[in-house]
Amino acid sequence: MKALYPGSFDPITYGHLDILERAASLFDEVVVTVAVNTKKESVFTADERVKLIEKCLEGKSWSKNIVVDSFTGLLVDHAKKLNVNTLIRGVRQISDFEYEFRMALMNRKLAPTVDTVFLMPKEELTFVSATLVREVAYWGGDLDHFVPKLVAMELKKKFKDKTRPI
Repeated sequence: MKALYPGSFDPITYGHLDILERAASLFDEVVVTVAVNTKKESVFTADERVKLIEKCLEGKSWSKNIVVDSFTGLLVDHAKKLNVNTLIRGVRQISDFEYEFRMALMNRKLAPTVDTVFLMPKEELTFVSATLVREVAYWGGDLDHFVPKLVAMELKKKFKDKTRPI
């Protein structure tokens, strides 16, 4: 069975990788798909995010059945295009579940054959979000516990020339 793991992945975090590792053990193939939201300003372009994810997967024994792509538009349309009937969503806390539950119901209404599977990351990763990681990176904080070194280096490059208030 094939599954789709969508997200902005701006940037990919250890939490995302943990969910991805769990999904890879449950499904024959997992497509990590970078959602391109034209209304949202991202730190990384879609191509940069795809490449970062691919590099983070290199050498991982559990990543052999994972492919990475990107899409714009409705997720269920992308799922149909790829002939995928299962969406994977990471849920860290109750607030995530409330949002993801509504999204799953909307997706079900739009595409009744597409189901959503919720996976939880390791307990120590439940507070990690890409939003918080971007904030820490912006202020020059230590990213070692939140993202792979490659991602931390790329974030530092992105925020290197940002002017910060005193």
